[in-house]
Amino acid sequence: MTACGGETTAPPTSDPSAIPAPADVAAPPADAVKTSSGLAYKVLTPGGGSQHPRPNSRVTVQYTGWTTDGKMFDSSLLQPQPLTIGLDEVIAGWTEGVQMMVPGETRRFWIPQNLAYQGQPDKPAGMLVFDIELLKIVS
Repeated sequence: MTACGGETTAPPTSDPSAIPAPADVAAPPADAVKTSSGLAYKVLTPGGGSQHPRPNSRVTVQYTGWTTDGKMFDSSLLQPQPLTIGLDEVIAGWTEGVQMMVPGETRRFWIPQNLAYQGQPDKPAGMLVFDIELLKIVS
């Protein structure tokens, strides 16, 4: 999905089917790391440096989210620019997971429902899978 240095390998698209679900979307594989909260992750592309975002940091990311049946429900790759957002403005699984990342890194996260939308109306239910590339820590 992404290359080192924060550049996407494919141009943005408006076609959601152009971003296929990963093969392991249904459940975390055996080699995924699982945190005490139930969040699971794999590093897809290592980043550089040692600076990590804090719980209230603003970050710029590229991301795609899928339900465990492979349906893509959101992606910054469908937008003209990456997303810049505060880690205090996102679901708990993002806040926890992105804090473990360094700029340039891409991880796949399996976020359990209790760290996701928790049954909010018009939001996907159950475990969600996100590929997130941390482009930069803004503040």
